[in-house]
Amino acid sequence: MKILAIILGILIVLIQYPLWLGKGGWLQVWKAERQVEAQKQLNDAMQARNDSLAAEVADLKQGLEAVEERARYELGFVKKDEVFFQIVESKKDPHAPAR
Repeated sequence: MKILAIILGILIVLIQYPLWLGKGGWLQVWKAERQVEAQKQLNDAMQARNDSLAAEVADLKQGLEAVEERARYELGFVKKDEVFFQIVESKKDPHAPAR
């Protein structure tokens, strides 16, 4: 009877091995779930970026205000008969006495 119990115990351990550590076991499933969750977070971030870019493209297609604003800030666009003032602050000397 002892030998039968030992054999059954060994068989149970052998059956459990693939469930926990084998291909498609709980450990592999747990790792795959973590990877899926990380990919979902990355996808959400990329979706937000894509939505932002799509809104910007739609805005640029619909009106000239967005194009003008972009030209002003990125390219320094100035309209005819418009005066442009740029205020440049001087660099402070770190060794100069404080006032």
